[in-house]
Amino acid sequence: MKPLIPIAVAIGLMLPAASVTCAQPAPKHFVPSAPRTVVVSASAAPPVVRAALLQSTLIELPPEEKVANVFDGGHVASRFISIKPTVANSMTDIHIISDHGNEYTVELQEVSGDPDPHFDSTVFIVPGDRAAKEKLIELPVFVPASELDQAKQQIAAAKAAEEATLRTEQTKEEEYRSQYPGTLRFDFTWDRSKGDALGLQEIWHDDKCTYLRGQFQETPALYEVKDGKLSLINFDFSNGLYTVPKELDRGYLAIGKQKVEFHRTDERN
Repeated sequence: MKPLIPIAVAIGLMLPAASVTCAQPAPKHFVPSAPRTVVVSASAAPPVVRAALLQSTLIELPPEEKVANVFDGGHVASRFISIKPTVANSMTDIHIISDHGNEYTVELQEVSGDPDPHFDSTVFIVPGDRAAKEKLIELPVFVPASELDQAKQQIAAAKAAEEATLRTEQTKEEEYRSQYPGTLRFDFTWDRSKGDALGLQEIWHDDKCTYLRGQFQETPALYEVKDGKLSLINFDFSNGLYTVPKELDRGYLAIGKQKVEFHRTDERN
């Protein structure tokens, strides 16, 4: 690797590099070349990037990557590095580590002494090794500190919101449980002797469902009587408990010829 020489490096979007305080000879007229792509491979010599004195050269990583480190540039969330040489006729290597763990090295040559006034204004880097290309489709291995802090804050905020929602739901559930007994109504009537013969023990309802409980030798069929007609209804039956997802006013249970009619004492029909 060539010895490091003074250059101004700005990581991020292309910004004016640090101003040079020492006196410099008047630079010649440089001409920016069209943007070009360089392939970086561990098995090949670093590609040469032509840079001009006090002129910015923008190095851009692949779209999938961001800069994790360049010299002592630190961790940043950007694909761009702006380089501005401050010493004429100098050469150095620029070593870049991406957030996917790829390493890119390019050779920077300042071209003040070159008869050709063209310099690279923009250089696109692409990996030339298969392993480096495969890393592009994987998750980043280096996360910028700012993004990590932001992610931690988002996780903490989401956790706090989830806990607040859970507390609210628990409060609602506790209130419902405390108030639920007051919603039960045992206002059905039926022929108790026929009910005992069939096994029917109790009928009640809340503000959503109707319940029938008993000890039955066989599971009776359940019918709703509405407007003088039989209506099909949906219900669940488990361990002797009928749960009907509606409020019934009138109906009956039947097994063969055995039949128990029931209705609400405040029936509105």
